[in-house]
Amino acid sequence: MSSLSLLSVRQRLRYEARLVLVAIQFLTRLPVPQFKNYNPQWLHESSRYFPAVGLLVGLLCAGIFWIASILFTPLVAAVISTAFGIRLTGAFHEDGLADSCDGLGGGLTRERTLKIMKDSRLGTYGVLGLVSALLLKISLLAAMPPSVAVIALIIGHTASRLLCISLLALLPYGGEIEHAKAKPMAQQLTPLQGLLSSGWLILAAVIIVFLFPNTVQQLSIWQWLLALFLGLIATDYMRRLLRRRLDGYTGDGLGATQQLSEIAIYIGLAASVPFI
Repeated sequence: MSSLSLLSVRQRLRYEARLVLVAIQFLTRLPVPQFKNYNPQWLHESSRYFPAVGLLVGLLCAGIFWIASILFTPLVAAVISTAFGIRLTGAFHEDGLADSCDGLGGGLTRERTLKIMKDSRLGTYGVLGLVSALLLKISLLAAMPPSVAVIALIIGHTASRLLCISLLALLPYGGEIEHAKAKPMAQQLTPLQGLLSSGWLILAAVIIVFLFPNTVQQLSIWQWLLALFLGLIATDYMRRLLRRRLDGYTGDGLGATQQLSEIAIYIGLAASVPFI
């Protein structure tokens, strides 16, 4: 390989590493190095690494849950890991869920819905949606054996962010571009970029099989299929809802999609399938 091609490979790797850091900075509160000559386009391109950030968040939350489950009951461990995840991400997706519940629940027109979603105040629909989501997460994780809950956290955080960014490829932007919280994100993701992002879910599966081979064997194929099916159903529900109500996705809609698909995956893995 020539020195010129080696240089181009190194430059490309540095560029991709920068996009990973941009994704981490956007989705979490983790400290990252400051960028010189920041380009807003990096944020759009970094969306293909959102599942990678999900994998990182899932591993950290799973570690916290595992430690807490040794010291406390599964319920307390679920509360601690959920609270840790909220602190780690700055309630980024939870905020999107609450705003979406308020807007889609209280707005009768597209314009009114977008206006409500931009309002920083939290309404009844938002409170109920957020509380319901947190209760579901905690109760589902607490209902699983600790090793299964650890697996669920890793898979749930990774897969839900992959399903979330799928809307970037399936829908146009439905909000008001001039008022978008992150204007560079108001662009579509190509199907190829979305497909390549699925590699992070494969990596999450490899890590799980390596760390918890016995637990993976204990989970039935029906639980895995149910988790996949429910995750896809939740994502498709949000796709159709956002298409019908807003003519496309918004940042808050993506956050709501991540939350709903994560919960759906937990439901599948926690379910007891009686006919097996």
